[in-house]
Amino acid sequence: MMGGLVREPSPEEQELQKKKTELAELESCLADRELEWATFQAELHAFEHRHRQMVEIRQRELHQIKTQIEEYSAYLASAHQFETTGELKQVYRQLAKSIHPDYAADPEERIQREKLMAQVNQAYERGDIEQLKALLQDWSNCPESVQGSDLGAELMRTLRKIAQNKQRLATIEQQMQDLEQKTIFQLQLKAKRFQQMGIDLLVEQARELDKQIRAAQQHLDAVKNASGVGQ
Repeated sequence: MMGGLVREPSPEEQELQKKKTELAELESCLADRELEWATFQAELHAFEHRHRQMVEIRQRELHQIKTQIEEYSAYLASAHQFETTGELKQVYRQLAKSIHPDYAADPEERIQREKLMAQVNQAYERGDIEQLKALLQDWSNCPESVQGSDLGAELMRTLRKIAQNKQRLATIEQQMQDLEQKTIFQLQLKAKRFQQMGIDLLVEQARELDKQIRAAQQHLDAVKNASGVGQ
């Protein structure tokens, strides 16, 4: 009596089984990667939160103090510069004659000129000659500084607008590249390396910022006293 014959799977069935095995392996690999990705995001978000609470708050406080120091220092410096330099007034007059809103060709240009004139006035009040010179140089390269309605003037304005757009594109490209560096992620890696040595990097940064804040506050108090505010 002959035994039952075992049917060999067809080529199509063999291919199907092969693909099912491949699929199962891929699903297993994908599940591992999904877990790794979720863990990475959770750890990074937790680190970002801790960084904000321990470091960024102190950084903002330090920045505010330094800003006040700059403002009071500029006030002290401007009083002297305003009295002793005629160059400040000369550059201001050049800017006023070039940028004044009354010279605008249309309402949109007038708004832009008004904004620029406000910056000029602020720099003048601070006695900031370098800022005034920078504004004058920027205006010289600005399309709106080209006077006239003929083809030559229009071409010059167009060329400058092209240059502005190219510069903006280059700036955006650089900003995107900077973002791709993922600073917070690099900081997290650094923190992990320190952690392996038994050092909490964020705690150390917070301590250092606290020292800087105390020193900056002392500096601010001294500048305030010098300007007469603290008296």
